Amino acid sequence: MPQVNAADGTERRGWIDAVLDRIEPPPLASWAYAVRIWLAMMLALYAGFWLQLESASSAAVTVAILAQPRRGQALSKAAYRFLGTLVGFAVAILFTALFGQDRVEMLVAFALWMGVCVFVANYLQGTKAYGAMLSGYTVAIIAINNIDAPQSVFESGIARVAAITLGIVSITFINDALGAPYVFPDLRAGMQKARDAVRDLVRRAVRDGDPGPEAAADAMRLAAAPRDAIGVVATEFHDGENRAAGGRSAVAALFASVAAARSFALAASRSGDPDDLRSRVLAGLDGDRDALPDLMARLDALAAGGDADPDTVLLHRRAIDLLRQDRLAGDGIAALETGRAPMRDMRLPVHRDFPDALRNAARVVITIAISAGLFVLSGWPATSAALLQVSAFAALASINPNPVGFATGALWGMPLAAACAGIVEFIVLDGGQGFPLLAVAMAPVIVVACLLSLRPATASLGFILLVFFPVVLSPANPQPYNPDSYLTSSTLFCVSGLILFLVIRIVLPTSNAQRRRWSLRAARADVIEALSGEPQEADERVNLDADRVVQFAGWACAGGAVRRAALRHAFALAALDTAAAGAQAGLNRLAGVPAYDGAVHAARAALRRAEAGPLREAGAGLLAAARAGPTESRPTATRVVADLTTASYVVEGQGRVLRRLGLWGPGNRAGDVS
Repeated sequence: MPQVNAADGTERRGWIDAVLDRIEPPPLASWAYAVRIWLAMMLALYAGFWLQLESASSAAVTVAILAQPRRGQALSKAAYRFLGTLVGFAVAILFTALFGQDRVEMLVAFALWMGVCVFVANYLQGTKAYGAMLSGYTVAIIAINNIDAPQSVFESGIARVAAITLGIVSITFINDALGAPYVFPDLRAGMQKARDAVRDLVRRAVRDGDPGPEAAADAMRLAAAPRDAIGVVATEFHDGENRAAGGRSAVAALFASVAAARSFALAASRSGDPDDLRSRVLAGLDGDRDALPDLMARLDALAAGGDADPDTVLLHRRAIDLLRQDRLAGDGIAALETGRAPMRDMRLPVHRDFPDALRNAARVVITIAISAGLFVLSGWPATSAALLQVSAFAALASINPNPVGFATGALWGMPLAAACAGIVEFIVLDGGQGFPLLAVAMAPVIVVACLLSLRPATASLGFILLVFFPVVLSPANPQPYNPDSYLTSSTLFCVSGLILFLVIRIVLPTSNAQRRRWSLRAARADVIEALSGEPQEADERVNLDADRVVQFAGWACAGGAVRRAALRHAFALAALDTAAAGAQAGLNRLAGVPAYDGAVHAARAALRRAEAGPLREAGAGLLAAARAGPTESRPTATRVVADLTTASYVVEGQGRVLRRLGLWGPGNRAGDVS
């Protein structure tokens, strides 16, 4: 008998220990979530059998799709799932009435409708995007699935609405009965973490100078992270709208703080530290309530006196902005925690690139066209059902942050779901018809799928398994136990997953380099619009620019000098856009004051030229006009002076880059010092 030496035994035990160390048991909260979803699916399925719905399994599938670890997330997704279903139902009725006699026209109309829905979904966020996408493939479920029986479309739509309503009621009841956790605690912790990170960055910028674009991008990413949860928290409390408004106000303040901190650091590197300004800002951040009124009084005195210059005004203005935005962030977080109305309500617009949305929509249309052609040529009797599944996969992938990862999950998840359904139906159940046996047999697969969906590395696989396991199993009362139907549906789903995987990788793939190029092109267009004086909301422009920078940072290179340079360019465009938009908004308010007529005209001309020297001269002219103008106009005037000076700094420091982006012609020499 062969002997195993000690060295081999030690190596084997070390390998086994390493594997066991990597296996971490899920926390109790994950098990509780899995049990809640299983109970909700069984409740929906049992109620569907009792009500004798046409497709009781659709109610359980609805629960699987709405499965979220937090109560508010499920409620928000349920609301948009119901709304999207109603819209899709109405469009399905319309298409059936218009194209019910012609299959080709029906398929073309459906493909174009899917493209429109995916295009719109790309401009939305979170559950709103899901609702827009769902209204697209609901037409396939109701109309395309009944393309040979148009008289059944209305009944099929009613049955689907009933099943979805039952699924929503089931998961809501179970979440309430078993005390599903709220999203609010995680949101509050995330907001506090973001505020601490931004405060740390502001202090570093005030004390030591500009922390750099990478540190600023990291802080902005933390500030942007809670935005989806902010939209969800409105569904969890009776005063949820106030809490959501507070969260939006806090995020906007954190974005503005990062921009103001870098602007302050740049101004301080040029103007020094007049009147010990750094210590006053740090004292204000540490809780000195007199720091902000004192700085405002100093700035007003500078505007009224005769010895101020635009650089000094910029430094004081940004110091005030830092303390004001810090207070707004604190007020927003307090409103989020207490439910009282915040000091302001802000929108948080999301940047979307038109070429990216268009490519996603075109990819879905091409996927449907290719799939329809292949299925028709193959003579597959389940062509309608196959096209439905491909459409659903393509639509879900189009709004997924990682479409390639989702497609990979579908490629492996569909065979796994089919195998699990076969084992449950033909081995575990084996002809049984009792509901308790069905519930117990489905439990292990549902629980494992829920646990997999909570891990980032296996989230797509878990989602596919959780949703399509009951679809393939298709529990009914009584259960038919038809091997032919099982093999047909399993093959259908696996082929659909393979088609999606190939299409995502081959048809109109989008690289990060393309996304960076589109983002810079959109930023350039916004800068030109701001410099030309087109009407715009300056405060919302800050939030839009911040979102664009956060996305750009995610698409940038992994690290090194190239990444820093790319982020520096993105931040420069954002700073120029924000400064120009803020200056134009202030000039619009000053235009009605006679004392500023000449200065306003010169400032607008300087913005159109976008040259550093004229911008600073325009700022000096406005400052001179402010001394003779009404007292109440000075805060607006100093804000415009600060924005003009900021724009001059950007043009001076990044002129070559801005010229390469085509912001103005080669005759501009402002950037030659960069």
